[in-house]
Amino acid sequence: MTTKSPIKVLIADDESIVRKGLVATVDWARYNMQVVADVPNGQKGWEAFTELRPEVIITDIVMPELNGIEFARRVKKEAPSTRILLLSCHRDFEFAQQGISLGASGYLLKTAFEDEELNEFLRKFQEDIDTEQAGSMSVLDDRARWNASFYAWLCGFRNEFRSELQARWGSHWSWMEEPHSVYLAKSFATEENLIWSDIEKRLQVGCESILCGTDRSFYFIRYKDREALEALFKDVKSRIPSFHWSGTGPLQGMDAWLEAVTKLHQEAELEKKFELKVHSWPETITNAIRLVAEDLREPWSVSDVAHRIGLSRSHFSTLFKKVTGENFIELLYRMRLRVAMDLLANTNMTLQGIAEQIGMVDGKYLSKWFKRYCGMTPSQYRAEQKEESC
Repeated sequence: MTTKSPIKVLIADDESIVRKGLVATVDWARYNMQVVADVPNGQKGWEAFTELRPEVIITDIVMPELNGIEFARRVKKEAPSTRILLLSCHRDFEFAQQGISLGASGYLLKTAFEDEELNEFLRKFQEDIDTEQAGSMSVLDDRARWNASFYAWLCGFRNEFRSELQARWGSHWSWMEEPHSVYLAKSFATEENLIWSDIEKRLQVGCESILCGTDRSFYFIRYKDREALEALFKDVKSRIPSFHWSGTGPLQGMDAWLEAVTKLHQEAELEKKFELKVHSWPETITNAIRLVAEDLREPWSVSDVAHRIGLSRSHFSTLFKKVTGENFIELLYRMRLRVAMDLLANTNMTLQGIAEQIGMVDGKYLSKWFKRYCGMTPSQYRAEQKEESC
């Protein structure tokens, strides 16, 4: 059974006796609450808030350095859902009313409040926060299911994604009938999940996203707002070199959207499977790689591929070498080798079957070619991989 995390409480009051009294005398556990900080003024309160992110704040109004009203104003601007309870003296009534107008939940007179008054506020805070968290979990579960449905569809599984997409397009995604951009961001760092949540928190313009696994996420944004997203991506990359992205636009309508996400996903799969950098390559070279990867069984030649993408053989060869750092045949063999190694390690296919999958003449030729590149025969490699997996 999962235990709920305690609701974090921060107390700010310049009178130590008030702070210590509240910490010691209130039965916080009764409301699943925990006092995470007690501070002597609003400035210290703000510093503790930015670090600890409490859900409940109990603050005096008149304090040195930063008063409770300005403290409450800052908190409500940063985190509107935070519950704030003001402590005031009789002479502070107008300030208390000002605090209520800013979004404070209420106030108590420091010299006269009854325990039951404070308990009633805490009970209500707990009830409201529990309700909000339950709703948030429901939204998160629905989003996780949607993300999984999208990723399964991208990988070729038949499911309900298209009908769900149609429903979204008819409601809150209808703005994508107007010009928009599609981006796919990728990172193979260890802190991927932190990257995606950080981007969502910091983006100041409207944007939809779909997380695909842990190492990539799609973003959909109005074309006019794309520079804001790219600026945020550049900032992330300055801190995390493995982070990169590719995008396309302007697009309009669902068909264009589907084509864009499919193309960007295929490029990402090429990068991951064959350790390429197609996100930074010209479209002609990317198209050539995609063409070959879609069917490695073909006996591809430089002339064949150059013709298919509309370039002369010499121009294609020169451009390919300049962009990728290796000639076309070298890269083709490296792609075939990667697939052969994967099939040897993860299937029981015969050498003849693997040879057919990667465009080799037969199993004997594959065995000689494989040994030349890897220094061991296919059977030796397969045995070694099985030993490592045990």
